[in-house]
Amino acid sequence: MKASAFSYARATSVADALELLAAHGDRAKVLSGGQSLMPAMNLRLISPELIVDIGELAELRGIAVNGNTLKIGALTRHVDLQRSSDVAGHAPLLTEAIAHVAHPAIRNRGTIGGSLAHADPASELPACMVALNATIVVRGPKGERRIAAEDFFMGIYETALSPDELLIAVELPVQRTNSAYFFHEFARRHGDYAIAGLAAQAVMGANVFADLRLAFFAVGDRPVLALAANRLVNISITPAVLSEASAALAEELDPQEDQEASASMRRHLATVLMRRCVAALLGRTDLDAGGSA
Repeated sequence: MKASAFSYARATSVADALELLAAHGDRAKVLSGGQSLMPAMNLRLISPELIVDIGELAELRGIAVNGNTLKIGALTRHVDLQRSSDVAGHAPLLTEAIAHVAHPAIRNRGTIGGSLAHADPASELPACMVALNATIVVRGPKGERRIAAEDFFMGIYETALSPDELLIAVELPVQRTNSAYFFHEFARRHGDYAIAGLAAQAVMGANVFADLRLAFFAVGDRPVLALAANRLVNISITPAVLSEASAALAEELDPQEDQEASASMRRHLATVLMRRCVAALLGRTDLDAGGSA
């Protein structure tokens, strides 16, 4: 199939893009890397009247560290994130996750802003933003808004972004010296959409977690910041404690069922990921017992 007829406008600035969005509202769609938008249009899942191409806006590209904040422009491509020493040094979880995003051809064109605005619940980057406690920066007719990542994603392909707003950047707190991270996903093949995945960021104490953020993806209609992680903070982790947290996680999740996996399978895989994450971060092989996929 091919996309239905549409008009096309190439934005010359962020202000120009915002004027076009304000004039056309939800009849317009923003084109950045196009790796999600164009397939959806070709399948007639969406049929916008106007495409606003922001791909040439250099002001929305780049990676910079300012004090304790790592700022990434919305048009920064996946491949640039993967190669960035600033990202590797200050948000290594993101570097790890990018390698799992589709295939090189997609990573060469896809952008972080496009991925986040698309809000696919099986996508790696939205979960990373939640795990890293990121702030999503958007701009509209009334100026800029900063939205916590866990509030930005609202459902399947649904975000807090208004039709007349543009996602312009993400801001991440730089990783603390006593931080650690974990990333893993289960997929049929490398590069396929995940069946279940976990992006985790921890602050380590003396053989305990001072803080632990477990952001699961592909197990709900948006990234899930697990409440069950609170059971593992500031406590000595034993197999019994981890089993109780795993049971709480299974109760907490409400996964979808589709041709890839049943809800019960996704729930099981999520508990396996939790066990593996905790065992890996603490260096405890005894905690991964029973964590088979």
